[in-house]
Amino acid sequence: MNALAWLTRRHRPQLSEAQQRRRDALAAPLGLDDRPLREQRFVVLDLETSGLNMSRDLVLSIGAVSIENGAIDLGHQFEATLHRETGRVSPSVLIHGIAPSESAGGVEPAEALLAFMEYLGDSPLLAFHAPFDQRMLARALKRDLDHRLQHPFLDVAELAPLLCPDAGIRNGGLDSWAEYFGLQVQQRHHASADALATAEMALILFSRARQQGLDSPAALAAALTRRQRRQQQPGL
Repeated sequence: MNALAWLTRRHRPQLSEAQQRRRDALAAPLGLDDRPLREQRFVVLDLETSGLNMSRDLVLSIGAVSIENGAIDLGHQFEATLHRETGRVSPSVLIHGIAPSESAGGVEPAEALLAFMEYLGDSPLLAFHAPFDQRMLARALKRDLDHRLQHPFLDVAELAPLLCPDAGIRNGGLDSWAEYFGLQVQQRHHASADALATAEMALILFSRARQQGLDSPAALAAALTRRQRRQQQPGL
């Protein structure tokens, strides 16, 4: 056995047969298509992590809520704290409040991630500062479930200035946009609360998008791409 094969085998998660069957039965994702926004189910995701290093830190908790038929489904939310033997109090505990003892009593990572992916189904994802959540979720799925994340993301942090340029908020965080839209975040830096606030913001933005003729996930994704290209042009 060569070194690469040995390392791959060594780091492959140990899943039960039942977990492997559940993983293999996970729904394939839908793309960002042309269906009207009101007809699309979205899952709004927020993660709390042990830090901000996307190559080293771990997902500690997952909070999610779905948007269906143009409304937030408050009766069907997702929340899980993952079992992590961190053994130390990191500076991030002061932000998210997840102590090592709480992580140690959490759900087995493979079980938590399987449950989340089953909740997600084939839906696209929304997140605030989505590249971070996308990278961290993809890494956790590969590490703990040997599963590749293929679901598309839309970044609410990019949609907000695209659809509300008159707000004058550049590089604003969740707090800045929540204040602009008059939203109350009940428990900041708590995965479920932040996911709910992001979902409320997304509904406002979807209304603005429809007014601007961007009434589908594909149209929003294309508009974001055009905006990014303009920002990359010299002198703009």
